[in-house]
Amino acid sequence: MITEDDKLTYAGIYLLKKLDLPPEEGGVALPVLLPHAWQPLEPVLDRLVLGGLLEIDRKRSRYVLTDRGVEHVGVLIDEIEAIIEELDDRDADEVVAILRRRNLDPLRVRFLWGWYQGELDDLVLFQQRRGTAQVEHDWALYLLSDDFYEELGRDLGQ
Repeated sequence: MITEDDKLTYAGIYLLKKLDLPPEEGGVALPVLLPHAWQPLEPVLDRLVLGGLLEIDRKRSRYVLTDRGVEHVGVLIDEIEAIIEELDDRDADEVVAILRRRNLDPLRVRFLWGWYQGELDDLVLFQQRRGTAQVEHDWALYLLSDDFYEELGRDLGQ
């Protein structure tokens, strides 16, 4: 259903938003020396740094968005806003069919939709709202898990 490369890409998109938001709105500061619970994010952060979307603020010893990273977030927002505006009133099966005809990945669109609308801002709450039997409280681990993407895929009939 989803490749490891896709997981790293989506997790990167998730982190870009978290780093773009102020803490009072759900944003996080990611230190260069990650706490144990956030260590699964290391390959994601490496990829974002190599892609020029993040850099290390050596003074504060944390990751920060670059201008290119901020621009990338804006492009993603524009992309998903256009899709939502066009397809918001349609049922999931119809949306999936339209996306496939356009050769767009329905899972990517589903991820971006939840990311944009704030549904994914708190991944523990996301699981609780969906009635997950075993809630994973380590959001970084859940973000990179098959379980998370399988849950998103259920909305697409996958």
